[in-house]
Amino acid sequence: MIPSKIPEATTLIRDKRSDRSGETKPHYWGAVVSVIYLIVLVSVGAKAADAAPVAYVTNSGSANVSVVDTATKAVLTTISVGLTPEQIAITPNGARVYVTNSGSNTVSVIDTATNAVVGSPISVGSNPVGIAITPNGARAYVTNQGSNTVSVIDTATNAVIGSPISVGSSPAGIAITPNGAHMYVANFGSITVSVIDTATNAVVGSPISVGSNPVGIAITPNGARVYVANFVDNTVSVIDTATNAVVGSPISVGSNPVGIAITPNGARVYVANFVDNTVSVIDTATNAVVGSPISVGQRPDFLAASPDGASVYVPNQGSNTVSVIATATNSLVGSPISVGTAPTGIAFSPAGIPIIPTLSDSGLLLLFVAVATTLTLRIARRSIVSQ
Repeated sequence: MIPSKIPEATTLIRDKRSDRSGETKPHYWGAVVSVIYLIVLVSVGAKAADAAPVAYVTNSGSANVSVVDTATKAVLTTISVGLTPEQIAITPNGARVYVTNSGSNTVSVIDTATNAVVGSPISVGSNPVGIAITPNGARAYVTNQGSNTVSVIDTATNAVIGSPISVGSSPAGIAITPNGAHMYVANFGSITVSVIDTATNAVVGSPISVGSNPVGIAITPNGARVYVANFVDNTVSVIDTATNAVVGSPISVGSNPVGIAITPNGARVYVANFVDNTVSVIDTATNAVVGSPISVGQRPDFLAASPDGASVYVPNQGSNTVSVIATATNSLVGSPISVGTAPTGIAFSPAGIPIIPTLSDSGLLLLFVAVATTLTLRIARRSIVSQ
């Protein structure tokens, strides 16, 4: 982003010393200051663009959220939230973190600039679990497992809007299509997935039958497929979003799959097997499991892929740790990261929200440099000639 105020490009800084005629002489410090300022600005923007994302981990047993630096794998701070925080989502601009507090029937909001809770907890339905935010950041949708509903939060006011949306029994995981048009809700107690139109906040079509007790749910980056972890069946179902029908046979994974995450390039699906203490990897081109299950900590839960797709972070509810998997090798990286008690969910801030990240902005800055230098030199030259 280009700052709204930059040093005046045409301002000349004059030396207070006078020449023999008593007139001040122009100098080229204006151009130098402008150039240095803009170079520093570009440098700061480049550093921001390269900044590693931060991971936010919900610790259901200690009623807090751990903030992890993904570059150093160190916990930066811990933020107290409501009782039994379950899942977590971050706005696309990285400014706010929303946490479902299942034991408090609320949602906490964290300001990422200060890593502090802002405002009062938002009251939703009974036992909120899943949460997803629309791609434009305007709405947060929360599954209320005890109310069989989905609450809608306006992120501008952090207030619940409209009536709760009735879905199936014990809704858990929730995911929104990349175009923001629809959301898919895994109904744990109904063995179905409900589809909601975000324009009307109404359920569309009939519930989609999947495997027994669906929990985790994720959508490919191109919006074509929905992957659903079926807890009791030990399988993953695949839904075609064009027809809202299950395609192919269920994919067998480990025991009691819970969390499910898809890499940003859409090539792989990672499934946390809660009882096996493993993670299965599915190739989306073939919908077949590839390689051997990856052993992680005890009771792996709602895992997530890093924004660059290089890693998958797995909260281990039974080990109070987070395991890190390198997606290039599907092997563990380093030691598990110690967090709070019973970590259940994880979300990443967007990768390095840049101050001056884009080619167009960089080009504009270079144009400012050129204009600043040219105008300053031209005015200085004219001043000299006129003397």
